[in-house]
Amino acid sequence: MGVYRERCCTSYAIPSFLFLTSYPSFYPRFPHYHTGWRGFLFLTNILFCGNLLVYLPTLDILRPKMNSQITAATLRVIDERGEAIGVMSRDEALTIARERGIDLIEIVPNAQPPVAKIISFDKYRYQKEKAIKKERSAQKSSGLKQIQISGRAAVNDLQTKLRKLHEFLDEGHQVEIQMRLRGREKYNKPWAMQKLEEFLKMITIDYKIMSPAKFGGRGIQIYITKKK
Repeated sequence: MGVYRERCCTSYAIPSFLFLTSYPSFYPRFPHYHTGWRGFLFLTNILFCGNLLVYLPTLDILRPKMNSQITAATLRVIDERGEAIGVMSRDEALTIARERGIDLIEIVPNAQPPVAKIISFDKYRYQKEKAIKKERSAQKSSGLKQIQISGRAAVNDLQTKLRKLHEFLDEGHQVEIQMRLRGREKYNKPWAMQKLEEFLKMITIDYKIMSPAKFGGRGIQIYITKKK
């Protein structure tokens, strides 16, 4: 496939000496763990944990084909800024990369011809990690948060909940406000609605209601989000 993934590890209870003696073919499958600090940490983990480390693709740090690993004869080449250099042979692209003292990295292997970028691998990896973190942050920010209040809560308690609610809204979360009702409070719906509306009036951030208030379970719920 031309794409390797550095992987974080999960241990399984298989003694390391059996692994090292019985699975010599393991190393060729992961050539970047042969030497250097990665190899040192890899072997240290095996010897100290006494377990076989099974690699799972939970870290999305891509290791594409680069430099002499690229097999395509013709490439569409771009520079560090993403500007097109042109379509050329692999050898010509490698010559340009060497003259600039950086790497040639295949970034779109399935294109016709494949797209390669002239950029140092460290910078490429940094950009990828930054993009992944940004994507995860966006996914996290769109998650649902919950605030629980009580109809008989003191003002100080409501102010504490309100500060947390404002924090969630500023981060872009949708928020479920759940008012817990106990005993006879469950049957006094007008009173419960009044208390919920009083709390909503305390919100100083412009918001919109995603789902109207509904009674159910242990109380009443309403879903809001920050206006854009």
